[in-house]
This record gives sequence, C-alpha cells and structure tokens, in this order.
Amino acid sequence: MLNGFYPPIYDQSIPSVDWCPNYIRTYIEKDVRQIKNITDLIVFERFIKLLAGRSGQELNNSVLAVETGVDVKTIQSWIGILENSFIIYLLKPHFKNFNKTIVKRPKVYFYDTALVCNLLSIQQVTQLQTHPLRGAIFEGMVVTELLKKRTNIGASINLYYWRNKTGHEIDVIVDNGEELIPIEIKSGKTFNAVFFKNIDYWSKLSGQTNAFVLFGGTQQQVRSDGKQVYNWRSLATLNI
Repeated sequence: MLNGFYPPIYDQSIPSVDWCPNYIRTYIEKDVRQIKNITDLIVFERFIKLLAGRSGQELNNSVLAVETGVDVKTIQSWIGILENSFIIYLLKPHFKNFNKTIVKRPKVYFYDTALVCNLLSIQQVTQLQTHPLRGAIFEGMVVTELLKKRTNIGASINLYYWRNKTGHEIDVIVDNGEELIPIEIKSGKTFNAVFFKNIDYWSKLSGQTNAFVLFGGTQQQVRSDGKQVYNWRSLATLNI
C-alpha cells in the first residue's frame, strides 16, 4: 500500500517517497498541460490532494468545486483528465435497483496507492497503520488489482458497487449477466462474522448467495451457504 506498484520503484530500486513526488510534479507540469491548457497548476495540484483524501468515497463534484475554488464544469473536466491518464478510476454504482433508494454517484479510487499515500503525506508504515484512511486505501488497492486482473485476462470490466440511502453497502459487485457476485473488502487481519453483515442484507434483497470477503488476514473459509473468505493475495487465483 505504501510503495504501490509502479515499476521504477522495483526495477530501479527508487524509494516511493522519492519517486512519487517527482512523478506527480512531472505529470502535472508536462502531461496535464499537453492534455488541457490549465493555467493555475497550483490549484490543480490542490484538487488532486483533495481527491486523494476522498479515496473510496462517493465523488461529489459540487463539494470539490467549493473546496478547490473553481466551478463544477472545471472539476468535471479535471476528473476527465485524471481518468483518461489512468490516475484515477471511477467505480460506478450498480444500476439494478432492488429497493429504489440506491446511491447514484461513482466512487473514486487512485490506480496506485503509493500516489494516495504521498498526496496525503503518509511516508512510514507506522503512519499508514493508524491513518483514518487506511481502510479506504486498502480497499482501493484491492479494487484496482481486481480491475487489472480482469483487463489482463481480457474480461469485461463489469465492476460496480452498491449502496442504499440507509448506509448498507457492497464494496464491489461483479455483474456476470445472470449472476451478481458481491465482494466485501476488509483491511483487518482478524476475521469477524460482521464482515458478512452487508452481504447478508444484500442477499435477502437480491436472492443470490454466492459472495466473497477479501481481507488482510490469512484465514480461509468456504461456507455452506456459498460465502467465501480469502486473503486478498488470493485474488489472482480466484474465479471472480
């Protein structure tokens, strides 16, 4: 989570705390200017930092516009730039409306967690372990690894999330047409039955029971009702 997955950090042994600031600076000063003529790069950099603080949250352009000091159309344009240059990924809400009160905004994730950590001034593992966004950063790592996995095997990117107005949420739903597979992502290393709380709620609405929990611990569990628990590293081998 702290080092991320950019190749130069590994094949050139460049510490992520050194590489990420240079990457961000180069990206903003060169790439962004080539994509769109942005005159105030300081404001754009502030916008990216604000976005990092919302990793794993619903994207609210109006709030970002107020906090950044620009209009909503500018925010929408900047979001498009970050999407097209593979800095952020927007996970859209699932369209199937089981109870007609679902949230309709996408959630925002950065493709690489090292950038999030750097933008949030997280430079040590000890900082990350106690940071209030640790769970969201972990969730973002798993979501984007799931995205990469599907891209690499040539599968469609049929990933969504689900949340209703009362706060029940499924982190990821894989929509395979006839089957919906809910995935809950938990950063904790100790398994707890409460991990299935939202899945159980969603299963009652959808009538589907096959589900996965990916978490930070090592325990593995396959339950008789179709719910399965795995360490997040098992993602590469799972049929999801």
